[in-house]
Amino acid sequence: MKLNVTRRVFLAILAANAIIVLCMFLITQWSMDRGFLRYVNQLEQTRMERLAAKLGRTCFQSGGWDFLRKTPETLSQLIGETIAESPMPPPPGSGERRRERESNTENMPVRRFQRFERRIVILDNGRNPLLGSGSQAEVETWQTIAVKGGTVGYLGLLPNKFISDSHQLRFVKEQKLIFGLTAILMLIVSAAISFPLARRLVRPVKKLAAATSLLSNGNFDVRVPVESDDELGSLSRDFNVLALTLGKNESARRQFVADISHELRTPLTILSGEIEAIQDGIQELSQESISSLQAEVIRLSRLVEDLYQLALSDVGALAYRKEMVDLSGILADAVNRARGRFTEKSITLKVSMPEKGIPLFADSDRLAQLFDNLLDNSQKYTDPGGTLLIGALTAGGGVTIDFQDSAPGVTLEERRRLFDRLFRVEGSRNRALGGAGLGLAICRNIVEAHEGIIEALDSPIGGVWIRVSIPLAKGDI
Repeated sequence: MKLNVTRRVFLAILAANAIIVLCMFLITQWSMDRGFLRYVNQLEQTRMERLAAKLGRTCFQSGGWDFLRKTPETLSQLIGETIAESPMPPPPGSGERRRERESNTENMPVRRFQRFERRIVILDNGRNPLLGSGSQAEVETWQTIAVKGGTVGYLGLLPNKFISDSHQLRFVKEQKLIFGLTAILMLIVSAAISFPLARRLVRPVKKLAAATSLLSNGNFDVRVPVESDDELGSLSRDFNVLALTLGKNESARRQFVADISHELRTPLTILSGEIEAIQDGIQELSQESISSLQAEVIRLSRLVEDLYQLALSDVGALAYRKEMVDLSGILADAVNRARGRFTEKSITLKVSMPEKGIPLFADSDRLAQLFDNLLDNSQKYTDPGGTLLIGALTAGGGVTIDFQDSAPGVTLEERRRLFDRLFRVEGSRNRALGGAGLGLAICRNIVEAHEGIIEALDSPIGGVWIRVSIPLAKGDI
């Protein structure tokens, strides 16, 4: 039979309680045996004090200790009298037996005290044995037998090693039975409490298990209620965050597939349409038509290459060959390559960099790709006649590169998504102008590979401010 979690927790709690109850029962039994035996020995020591007094009077009246040899029953009678005079009650629950004992003390058989009498040791005033065969070393306490202020002997009692009296044994047995019944009752109560407690403890786990099953089947809207602040509550919160993240990732994946399909279909559709037009004779095969076809092929190749670069970066296979390079020189070369395109669009380029250069441990090819993408983005989206401000400086153990262009600007929500894949501020923008929306996503991967940060801010001159911050190695500062 397969046990579920509820039954396992129930059995674990019940087993723990059973072990505790068993240990308490065994300790109580052991304590009862030792404690009650100690109690009996203390009672007997009290009786020994009265017996010593009676032995002293009898010794005085008899003129010595000869009565122990001539009339040995005298000792039994004295023992019976001390028990009858005992002010301490017998074990609880034996009141009737005590009254019966007191009424029949005089007729009590001598054998009633034989066990007690055999443990008595009597010595004379010279500590010579008069009665008893036990070892004197075993006697824990000696009672002095005095007559008119003088010591005539010593009275000792060998301690009980076990309980032999029937009444005492009955009392101990009754107490042990009560302890046993109490232990069984505790186990029953523990079982009655443990099962609902186990169900309550396992309830959040069951909810998590059910929600996990739904999540594994693709239901990313499932959520688990957070009912506590303990580890289970923290696990529920983490599960909800996981479900939310998976839902966002799934939505992003679907959007990415839809967008990339659209991006791939557009140049393919153009290529297919122009080729069919040439085949049907609608359009002549000319240098112009070939150039149009080539432009679509280049655009398609660029898109595939960008996707390839992103895929390599995602799996960590994008190679970075880092070495000491001059960042300002790489940036200057990128600006020079793009200057002609900015001039064609009447965009003013203003560059501010330190003269001594900026040494940095980085991959020069990837930095060049980063700056080319940022320049290309600004050139495409800045209105004609606008301005692009480029600055680079070192401060606070890092290097900061700023690209600030003029209008048009973007909203705060759009700035937050600028580095998302396939995102374009205007979805209807001509793809020959706006690209596929992968350039800034590639820029972010390159910056993060250099342990840096890239962010989009509101430009003071009306457009977008792209800030790249890359930390310098200790040897670079």
